[in-house]
Amino acid sequence: MSTATVSVPSTDAVSGLAASPYRLSFVRVVRSEWLKLLSLRSTWWSLAITVALSVGISLLMAAAMRDFESGITPVMVIVMPMQFTMLVAGILGAIAITGEYSTGMIRSTLTAEPRRGAVLAAKSIVVTVLLALATAVTYAIAVLVTAPILKTGIDWSDAAQSWTPLLAGVFAMATFALIGLGFGFIIRNGAGAIAATVGVLFVLPIVLSMFSFAGEGWRWLVDSTQYLPMSGAQAATAVDGDHIVRGLVTLAAWPAALLIGAWVSLRSRDA
Repeated sequence: MSTATVSVPSTDAVSGLAASPYRLSFVRVVRSEWLKLLSLRSTWWSLAITVALSVGISLLMAAAMRDFESGITPVMVIVMPMQFTMLVAGILGAIAITGEYSTGMIRSTLTAEPRRGAVLAAKSIVVTVLLALATAVTYAIAVLVTAPILKTGIDWSDAAQSWTPLLAGVFAMATFALIGLGFGFIIRNGAGAIAATVGVLFVLPIVLSMFSFAGEGWRWLVDSTQYLPMSGAQAATAVDGDHIVRGLVTLAAWPAALLIGAWVSLRSRDA
């Protein structure tokens, strides 16, 4: 009577069959986040509204400056609509992640890439690049369409009157989107993240400035508004250049703090 033998594949053979030549590198994570963001209709609607608002307001301001002496420099016609478009940028940043939490896609994202810090970094890079490019294109369009209307054009030979405010504006719009992204990761709810973003960018400056009538004892509340994102953007894009450094530091500090909070939230909470 013969004994049947069963050949068992060696460990090396099994591991060789299971091995895959593909690895989810950080570049691939960034690419997947880029595709996800651009595949959302809300992204394109947000960008379209941003362009329409910015260019439209710039055109109106240019037409008004042609008829009335306002004391506003030509470059400020391009940058000042940011006071309205910042809300769209912040909302875009918020919905870039809250949509994944509402649909449950975040579980698939974190399963494919367990390194949660890499997911946060990839989304931050994608949102930053998208808003920076969109803002740069928007400014270019605004410069072209307002040039025939303005009595005097932008003095491109003077960086303080041209390139510095425009680059600061691009930086500011990217930071507004990152603020929304940070709130989105922390709150994980679309309505809540949008409310927090709008509150910090728009409502809080108004509320704090209302205490200007309350006397010196409440002056610190009014002074604190200069450290809010919108005040930082105004200081960074000002043509006088007196508070550019403070403005840039303020703009960078807000998303940095929120993204650190987002990283802690990702590490400590289940998806």
